Amino acid sequence: MHATFDLLTGCRATDKTVRTARVALLISCIFAMACGGAEAPPAERAAPATTPSGPRVFFVQPQDGAMVKSPVKLEFGIADYQLAAVPPGATEARAGMGHHHVGVDTDCLPAGAEIPMASPWVHFGKANTTIDMQLPPGQHKLTLQLGNDLHRTIEGLCTTLNVTVTE
Repeated sequence: MHATFDLLTGCRATDKTVRTARVALLISCIFAMACGGAEAPPAERAAPATTPSGPRVFFVQPQDGAMVKSPVKLEFGIADYQLAAVPPGATEARAGMGHHHVGVDTDCLPAGAEIPMASPWVHFGKANTTIDMQLPPGQHKLTLQLGNDLHRTIEGLCTTLNVTVTE
């Protein structure tokens, strides 16, 4: 029987023992890779994706801080609340229902405030969720606010993001 020193295992062993150790090491490596291997260092770990619970509105696109070209494609989302077109001649607000409004270079309005039907606000009373919006070059704050059938804001259902229009 021939004994040898194996660089892979760091052991002095026979040829048969070396082959067995190599196979075991190979299987261990394959198993470790299949199971995700070692945990990534803390700096490389992604933060857990958390979604706020309860009703909310959000921009599907663009993302906050995006560099975009005009016309800017805006897409809105809503969670845990019903998106609904405003009925013709509405005189009362239906509970749990609303529609989007986008404000350009403005902040969220306080809860219960009437959203003006004029600049800087664009109304989506037919429950639309997209628009290609012309914006001049530069930095812009976009505000997405949900309003009820009477175009009054609903507490907590507003968000903002910033974009830079390059051309």
